[in-house]
Amino acid sequence: MTRIHKTIWGCVFLAYFACLPARAQDTQFIPEVDAYLKLNSVVRTYFQAKDDRDGGDSTQLAIGPSIQFYLKPLIRLKRVTTFDLDDSKSRALVVEVGYRYIAAPNTPGENRMVVAVTSNLPLKYGFHISDRNRADLDWKSGDFTWRYRNKLTLERTFAIHSYHLIPYVAAELFYESQYGKISTTSIYAGTLLPVGKHVEFNPYYEHDNDTNKHPNKQVNSAGLAVYFFFSLEENEPCNDVRYEPRGKCVLQRIYATTI
Repeated sequence: MTRIHKTIWGCVFLAYFACLPARAQDTQFIPEVDAYLKLNSVVRTYFQAKDDRDGGDSTQLAIGPSIQFYLKPLIRLKRVTTFDLDDSKSRALVVEVGYRYIAAPNTPGENRMVVAVTSNLPLKYGFHISDRNRADLDWKSGDFTWRYRNKLTLERTFAIHSYHLIPYVAAELFYESQYGKISTTSIYAGTLLPVGKHVEFNPYYEHDNDTNKHPNKQVNSAGLAVYFFFSLEENEPCNDVRYEPRGKCVLQRIYATTI
């Protein structure tokens, strides 16, 4: 991370905690379902349906497809993401382009273009960090707005007997064009729970500090995302040594003994 990047995030966290005393409290539940289909070694598509309240938005449904392009996997990244079913985390760089239709009660529909670039980096002691830079381009009733989002995520795989779970923490900021400022900061904590070869659950806690209006609004959320992973590749690399196809997961087996 560059010195400028660190400085920006330091200011964000100082502003975040400085604003905590003046707030209104709220609690909500956020469901999400994503279905991924890997087309080949460098292209993947997915379809998302989510109760999208990101960046302080009110209750609304976001639904639509995305396509991702990424580099070949890195050995060090494969080692620290062995038991995660999300193949993109083993890639140093992931580029995404997508569309979302946003529907909310008693309001006109909204069209959103999503553009994102995510970088992944392996750290010492089995940790993995990702940095996602995303732009949401929104059209609603003839008006255009945009927002920039930066999300940092730190995670590590832990073993409980033969099962592997992946706790993580993350922080995200939202810059809104209509407010001309960083209007929302979000903190996440959760655990990825792989089940078999194709399903992964993500229960998490989210705390949002929304400064769009006065007083600041504090929102606590319990989220549950379910991810489905499928592939068209004949020799799909396995992410779980329990389903090792003809000895092709030697790397996973070696890593499993050291985690």
